[in-house]
Amino acid sequence: MVASWGNWRPRLAYKFSVEDSIYIDKDAVGKGAGKALLPALIEQCTALGKRQMVAVIGDSAQTPSIKLHASCGFEMVGTLKNIGFKFGRWLDSVLMQRELGTGGVEPPLA
Repeated sequence: MVASWGNWRPRLAYKFSVEDSIYIDKDAVGKGAGKALLPALIEQCTALGKRQMVAVIGDSAQTPSIKLHASCGFEMVGTLKNIGFKFGRWLDSVLMQRELGTGGVEPPLA
């Protein structure tokens, strides 16, 4: 199981926005691993001064991932339809977003 984050985009304007990645072994799905990892990742990024976290979920059929992110305060912000092709079928990408700290209410501290 792995939880990590990376910059949302390389340009300077996006330095306060991150994308999370959570990978759970298929045998551990539904056993609370994601619920243990994601809040810790959110806390880490908030402590680093990040303001937005984005989840790009690789398939709209990934309901466990969508439910995990929703339970941690992420909101659905969009779906890219048929954006990927894998295992002989087209896949959507679901975009979810969560504010960190004060989010977009006030300017960040450089």
